[in-house]
Amino acid sequence: MTPPRLLLFTRYPQPGQTKTRLIPALGAAGAAALHRRLTEATLATLLATGLPVELWVTGAPVAAFQAWLGQSVPILPQGEGDLGARMDRALQPTPAILVGSDLPTLAASHITAASARLADGKVALGPAEDGGYYLVGLPAPAPFLFDAMVWSTSGVLAETRRRLEANAVPYALLPTLADLDRPEDLARFPGLLA
Repeated sequence: MTPPRLLLFTRYPQPGQTKTRLIPALGAAGAAALHRRLTEATLATLLATGLPVELWVTGAPVAAFQAWLGQSVPILPQGEGDLGARMDRALQPTPAILVGSDLPTLAASHITAASARLADGKVALGPAEDGGYYLVGLPAPAPFLFDAMVWSTSGVLAETRRRLEANAVPYALLPTLADLDRPEDLARFPGLLA
């Protein structure tokens, strides 16, 4: 099997435009700075796998991301549409693994485990504690996973699993991780605020 592409979805760390649910706790500049650190750490984790990495970005021109993160990996605009449309577009061609940038405990081992599931012909899902998922890996296209999904709710993972089962697509679950979205999540990751 062709090695999967690793896709990091991220937003430019513009104060007031990113990690907005953390602004009450950190302020606009603090929330943006935390997002900057999380993106940089996630990118380093993906690069540590040795697999091909792509950044899929929004919130600023590609040149702004190149100035921030360099030009060692392809940087592509997420484009128009809802989250599902943007994810489905980025995941083509398969095999590909997509992750977000708000995962303080994501490790290279999670990515290599997902890659192994894809090699077995299974969709890889990384459950998030909030009921969504932090990772989706596709060995083949599966547009039905992204169409008309109600994103950012506690039912995303359950609905994704239901759709896979309804389409007889095998999948495997990775370890559950916590993402960092809300002020109450900050206490779990005190080192990030140093």
